[in-house]
Amino acid sequence: MVTIKIKDGTPEGTETLCATCRWAHIVKGFRVSEKEIFCRYLTDDRPVRFPVSQCNSYDDRRIPSKRDMEQIAWILLTKKAGRTIGFVTAKRFLEIEGDNAEIIPAAAIDTTNTEE
Repeated sequence: MVTIKIKDGTPEGTETLCATCRWAHIVKGFRVSEKEIFCRYLTDDRPVRFPVSQCNSYDDRRIPSKRDMEQIAWILLTKKAGRTIGFVTAKRFLEIEGDNAEIIPAAAIDTTNTEE
């Protein structure tokens, strides 16, 4: 049997994309019919009145965001020749660099002016 796939055809399944979206606000009642979904992508909560199969604002909440990854980032030393390169803790970094060393969290770095 030959399977034919049609681009942008009828999606299989009825689970809405909002169920895993970071921007979704989902309110469920005790009955199956008691369910409201709101999109918080913009400032106002817009009601979503149908199951969503594609969305250009979709952000999967099961995957860490860029900000989350910046919060858990380690410091990588690559300064002096001859020193081994690797990850160190903040405490070890201060021991190596001295008391006047400054640790700037990755989330505090302004990345708005970078060109992509």
